Amino acid sequence: MAKNISNIEVVKHSGQKAKFSIEKLKTSLRKSGAEEALVNEISNHVRDELYQGISTKEIYNRAFSLLKKKKKGYASKYKLKKAIYELGPTGFPFEKFVGALLFYSGYEVKTGQFLQGKCVTHEVDVVAHKNGQYIVAECKFHSDEGRNCDVKVPLYIHSRYRDILNFYSDKNNDEKPNEGWVITNTRFTEDAIKYGECAGLYLLSWDLPKDNGIKDRIDSLGLYPVTVSTLLSQREKQFLLSRDVVLCKQLINDDFYLDHLGISEKRKERILDEIKLLCKNE
Repeated sequence: MAKNISNIEVVKHSGQKAKFSIEKLKTSLRKSGAEEALVNEISNHVRDELYQGISTKEIYNRAFSLLKKKKKGYASKYKLKKAIYELGPTGFPFEKFVGALLFYSGYEVKTGQFLQGKCVTHEVDVVAHKNGQYIVAECKFHSDEGRNCDVKVPLYIHSRYRDILNFYSDKNNDEKPNEGWVITNTRFTEDAIKYGECAGLYLLSWDLPKDNGIKDRIDSLGLYPVTVSTLLSQREKQFLLSRDVVLCKQLINDDFYLDHLGISEKRKERILDEIKLLCKNE
């Protein structure tokens, strides 16, 4: 007999409570690529183990564990959001990852650039060009899943962007920035979104813009971070990130890094099979 879950409340990363939604759980499982029978099997299993006040993290861990036992490839996609957090603790690998998303979208990309402003020089996380589009992007990485980007972030970044634009104001130069972006691996607060829209900034987060957020771009381009792997250890992932190997696609091309880690041929083959499945490489 199915468990009655109509009154079950879950606790989010932020500490807020919400009604448990089995449909949300099913949707997240479907996005991993799992077939409907497996989605229902895992959802029913998790539902039967629910209790009042269970955390969303615990629900995720249970679903991930079940999915991993059935299909490692699906589990890797399911843990995508967590994998982005694992690009920390510094924001540098996230900047590289954002640069890769833009590069594989057809942009000419540079990271860690210095641009002159009217008042001071600014170090910019990502600069991208394509067909007259000149993007100056700042990345805000959070390693805490419950922490969102508040209005102070776009306020600060907008002031830096305006200073850069003011440097060009008296110059007849077609090669000047025309888009200021704010990018975060979490979400923006309502005030941050309002300010960004009012100021003319482009805001990119996990799920913003709708249907074109970071998650959507990763899925459409097949650009998964190496941290999605269920077979690599944390130490191994950090080693790869320290060598600027941020994408699974890069590791396929530079698999000699796995040899540097002393990984056996058999395990190396399993790791490469896992990430090739994610990258849609045959």
